[in-house]
Amino acid sequence: MSDFLYLASQSPRRRQLLEQIGVRHELLLPNAAGDVAEDAEAIELALAAEAPRDYVQRVTGLKLDAAVARHARRGLAPAPILCSDTTVALGAQILGKPEDEADAARILSLLCGQEHEVLTAVALQSGPQRFTALSVSVVRFAAMAPAQIAAYVATGEPMGKAGAYGIQGAAAVHVAHLAGSYTGIMGLPLFETAQLLRQAGWSL
Repeated sequence: MSDFLYLASQSPRRRQLLEQIGVRHELLLPNAAGDVAEDAEAIELALAAEAPRDYVQRVTGLKLDAAVARHARRGLAPAPILCSDTTVALGAQILGKPEDEADAARILSLLCGQEHEVLTAVALQSGPQRFTALSVSVVRFAAMAPAQIAAYVATGEPMGKAGAYGIQGAAAVHVAHLAGSYTGIMGLPLFETAQLLRQAGWSL
């Protein structure tokens, strides 16, 4: 068993969370110099009428497929490969990463005063075996005035984040209730991730 894993994610929060539980890791990212070009954004396109839970699990599987192929192409040392993807769902509506500041404000206005789900799927490839898990959390935002939304968007924090907010940042002051996994909302549910690692033979 390897003493490290490959993390196929550009999220600094996922790196921090792995470090928190003492898991050594190396990044396995697309589009490195000399490698085949990958269209990472195309993987995240939702299918027509796709349910949010189906979407996040399918996208995570596709990201892991791409990472496994990337690992083989580059001839890297064997080690488990970990992928994760997070989406925010308001009912059946998938709220992904905002396209720009106006889109971030639109998404946040939808979430204000509402309960929404944060879905984070995790997938681990260890040799021929694949282990998967899904973390589901419920978050309720307090009502926010347009000026509050504008001030939060101006921080730049919503960009690049599903649902246009980061629970670990300034948005926390607007979270009235949370049920589920705080680390799952951040992007990598540590309880589920640890379970997958143990299934793959790791000792944590």
